[in-house]
Amino acid sequence: MKFRSVPVLAALGVLLLAAAPVLLSQGLLNAAIQMLIAVLFASAYNVLCGQAGMLSFGHAAYFGVGAFATVHAMNAVGGAGLLPTPLLPLAGALGGLLMGAVAGWFATQRTGTYFAMITLAIAELLHALAPHLKGLFGGEAGVSAMRMPAMGLSFGSTSQVYYLTLAWVLACLALLYFFTFTPVGRLALGLRENGHRLAFLGYDVHRLGVLVFAISAMFSGVAGGLQVINNEAANYVVLDAHLSASVVLNTYIGGVKLFLGPALGASIMTFFGYAASDLTQSWLLYQGILFVLVMMFMPEGLAGLFGAAGRLRRRIGTARFVPVLLACMAAAALLAAGTAFTVELLQRMFSQDYRAMANANPYAPWPPIALFGRAWPPAAVLTWLVPALLLALGGSLVLGVRRWLCVLSARDEQDAAPGAAVTGTPGSAA
Repeated sequence: MKFRSVPVLAALGVLLLAAAPVLLSQGLLNAAIQMLIAVLFASAYNVLCGQAGMLSFGHAAYFGVGAFATVHAMNAVGGAGLLPTPLLPLAGALGGLLMGAVAGWFATQRTGTYFAMITLAIAELLHALAPHLKGLFGGEAGVSAMRMPAMGLSFGSTSQVYYLTLAWVLACLALLYFFTFTPVGRLALGLRENGHRLAFLGYDVHRLGVLVFAISAMFSGVAGGLQVINNEAANYVVLDAHLSASVVLNTYIGGVKLFLGPALGASIMTFFGYAASDLTQSWLLYQGILFVLVMMFMPEGLAGLFGAAGRLRRRIGTARFVPVLLACMAAAALLAAGTAFTVELLQRMFSQDYRAMANANPYAPWPPIALFGRAWPPAAVLTWLVPALLLALGGSLVLGVRRWLCVLSARDEQDAAPGAAVTGTPGSAA
């Protein structure tokens, strides 16, 4: 992808997001709000993980602190709010910044695995204390609030909340992108590559780590504040380890090497969870499978696929690239269908309802399982032959594409070898 096309694609993406309230239903619009919040959270996390190379397992702490700071700001001044509703995420930013500065001072005393364990311990400590500190976190019930009208807007509709969230997310993404070009952002890259060399050059590595940690926590607090504005409530669940794990998965699935990689991963996984959670109970398993596949075969994340596809097209030409792309898409569809068939069939077989139905008459054959619009007898060979055939066809396509690409590479290397284009025999020119 050429650099000149990036602003055009970004502008088209912003226009599409601006038109979302017109194009989407209320349910999908609420999912879009969750997607935008997840995008900001993942991008803020990537400042620490992808740019500075510090893997945190407890980033939900700063998301949660930002959420509770925002909900208390909404309830301040007798419920009128400490700030106008459009500015309430500033309270989340301040809460995340202060918590990040304190936690970062301790966590950045160590690096690597020890740093990750310290961040996890801080988040779990906060999560364990939250139900008992009822004055701050509201106990089991949490703290609720109401969005107050401000600046001529009521903020009573989902569309208005969506546009407020969109404005904050775009502004924060712009600031995070600008941060990558600042001296601190450049030093964060050096911290990721070789912190010892930075220390040798005279930089205070610990202070730099605390600063990057606090900036990441501040924008995570903004995401938590936007979550509270949308839900009008916060409880200690926002401090749960599941949220910390989700942001790690979203970031790595999207790709930590590109600025918008975490945003892509968060967008895909948020809408995947929204759509798949209503269709299957095993949607978390599919998310885990996708994460494992990305880590094994796509270390640059899903965002890296676009760069890899562009390089492949330039190397083999568009005429050869199109069939390769179609074959890869067909292979992915076959493998996904075979995996979904197997997982859903096994999930239904081992469910309590099916086992109770099978045990009701132990001498009768196992009852058929309704799946994909028809009944499948578990004891029939055809039932298991279908997913096996789908997986075999998908795997064969993958192997065939790889072998064809190897053959093309060998031909290109042979054609580019010195003297390959020379014809005739020595001395024939005489």
